[in-house]
Amino acid sequence: MKRISTITQSLCPICLKKINAIIWNENNETYMEKSCPDHGRFKALLWRGSILRENWVRDKIPTTIKNPNTMVEKGCPYDCGLCADHRQHTCTALIEVTQRCNLNCTFCFANANNDKDQDLSLETITAMYQSVWKTSGNCNIQLSGGEPTLRDDLPEIIKLGHKIGFEFIQLNTNGIRLAEDEPYLKQLKEAGLDSVFLQFDGTNDEIYKKLRGKALFATKIKALENCRKYQIGVVLVPTLVSAVNDTDLGNIIAFATSWLPTVRGVHMQPASYFGRIPNLPVEEKRLTLGDIMDKIEVQTNGRIKKETFTPPGCENARCSFHGNYIYEKNGDLTPLNNPSKCCKKETAEEGANKAKAHVARKWSTKDHPDETAKPLDAWDEILARINQYTLSISAMAFQDVWNLDLERVKDCCIHVVDPNGKLIPFCMYNLTNKEGESLYRK
Repeated sequence: MKRISTITQSLCPICLKKINAIIWNENNETYMEKSCPDHGRFKALLWRGSILRENWVRDKIPTTIKNPNTMVEKGCPYDCGLCADHRQHTCTALIEVTQRCNLNCTFCFANANNDKDQDLSLETITAMYQSVWKTSGNCNIQLSGGEPTLRDDLPEIIKLGHKIGFEFIQLNTNGIRLAEDEPYLKQLKEAGLDSVFLQFDGTNDEIYKKLRGKALFATKIKALENCRKYQIGVVLVPTLVSAVNDTDLGNIIAFATSWLPTVRGVHMQPASYFGRIPNLPVEEKRLTLGDIMDKIEVQTNGRIKKETFTPPGCENARCSFHGNYIYEKNGDLTPLNNPSKCCKKETAEEGANKAKAHVARKWSTKDHPDETAKPLDAWDEILARINQYTLSISAMAFQDVWNLDLERVKDCCIHVVDPNGKLIPFCMYNLTNKEGESLYRK
């Protein structure tokens, strides 16, 4: 039976005007329907799975933006910067240091190209860092692109961020240069790089050929070997596409456990329809968070139960899930999460602070075990195991113009810094209409 659960606001996929939308449930599926007076009706799948969307909640007390960059004039989503109506602090600020790339991926949020003139100057990057510090303080920084390792001065960019005061700086990369240029990786480490967010779509080259246009699995292995040598923590980041790599989730997780403690987590991102995409969405093929949780349980033969995943404390509950697991000596993955604790309401600011600390602690460099060290007693061995062999498994579903819920946008804690220093929620910065036109990305 069809049941309307929420009335919200969205955008028309053609003209990007704000329109009303209804969210309704039927069986294990949740849909959004909306209508534009000029361009007609649209329907998008929001959720599908044995865990129901209506039960995937985590109440938070909204926060206020202490130093908003923009005035509220037109209303969400047209005043991003952050504006005073935004309900969450910045957990991660993403700076695109270049639009150049050494791949031509089928799916690309940034629609990256090879225009060197679009590299940001060090002066501009410094100003962007300063704007983030003024608005959000010591949040986590992710350097992205394009492919940021195409910049020879990336070590200097990392140093600039630490000099201003940012304690955690992560690199979002396809790993090609990390595999091919070990001295460059050493420079990044010496500059203070804390973590690598590594594009990692699967465990065989057929997947990479379909999504990235070439065989890359051996390159990923070499990048991991070099990161292990310099003790840089790595998070594997698969972009999930139905009928391409959604049957490889169990293999990806097994691969990650074999690379502990260098690999700190797996962070899955189901494909969203913005930037560079091969075609318009076929809603039946869209992967949702509910799908992914179900697939993980099946593909790990029940070693990871979907009930061990929890909604986020930082962003909107419907944006992501996460779980932390100890990899035991017998190969078991023991959950560290306590889902019952998610019932406690906390402020959005508390959630953001916990998320920042979690990422910095769980995803950063870990000292590798010393094989020659004196044997530990039982308790110390347990603590060492937790420190070295904890794997974070998470997923984040970015919104596109077809399934956009502005209530989720207001809770966003991952913000792209534009060259003018404004902080734009990730989905809004990358969002494009049917013709590829954007509200914020230039």
